[in-house]
Amino acid sequence: MRHNLLDFLQYGLAYVFPQVPGPVVRGLPTSHSAEPLNKLIRSSEAYVWPWSKGNVRGHSIEPLYPKVPEAASQDTKLYEMLALIDAFRVGRAREKNIGIIELKKRIIGGE
Repeated sequence: MRHNLLDFLQYGLAYVFPQVPGPVVRGLPTSHSAEPLNKLIRSSEAYVWPWSKGNVRGHSIEPLYPKVPEAASQDTKLYEMLALIDAFRVGRAREKNIGIIELKKRIIGGE
């Protein structure tokens, strides 16, 4: 079912959990502003999950669940996956294309 999960993330997530970047706030980086995408994509525009303990200012992205920033700050692998998933919610074609390659590495393996 891993391929089905990838298909849903790539093609369906933005319809089920749409997101438009909001005002600039302090929070935890996500999408192309977080690892691993921030090493592959250079951008002057940061996206963050609003969080009082965050140390980056950027456009707010509502997390999939309210406790995501707290959970992601405690688990690096979870953080990477959720940040990659946000690339499908708010990213442009380039971010989405790189995001699916990175997700495939993590969900399926070296395919």
